[in-house]
Amino acid sequence: MYFLLIYIFYLYINLVNEQKILKYAVDYLSKYDSSKKNLSNVLKRKIFKLNITGIEKKRLIDILDNIIFKLEKNNLIDDERFAKLKISSLSRAGKSKNFIINYLKMKGINKLEIQEIIGDFEKNNNDWELRSAEIFARKKKLLDKNENYEKRLAKLARAGFSYDICKKILG
Repeated sequence: MYFLLIYIFYLYINLVNEQKILKYAVDYLSKYDSSKKNLSNVLKRKIFKLNITGIEKKRLIDILDNIIFKLEKNNLIDDERFAKLKISSLSRAGKSKNFIINYLKMKGINKLEIQEIIGDFEKNNNDWELRSAEIFARKKKLLDKNENYEKRLAKLARAGFSYDICKKILG
């Protein structure tokens, strides 16, 4: 009888911890859009901060795939949607194509999926990288003629813009 109570208590605690992780994931997704890999990393950090034993932490990490699958099934997380939103927002923020590709790779998006989504974005938005470079140049005050041309060109190049785009922006 005693062992049965301990076992039921143990199952209850594990169920509560799993529900806490799922609730935390939903709360996180209500604030931020995320990729599957990024959400997995966020949840792992949350699990490691919990005040539970190492065995319980390992069990929670093992069920992360199930939690992410549930969220994906309910359309709360979608890598393609995340990539499309990030590409459009980063391009409006003055980021280069190279910066965006590296950012999405860091967030765990597949390279082929990145190329496909960027290709679709380029079809719908002609000269988006040129507009993005103009935004970057305006933010960094590179359009002022006070600084040396080579220094301004180098700043744009370090930001990931191609030489042709840099020349068009700086004139």
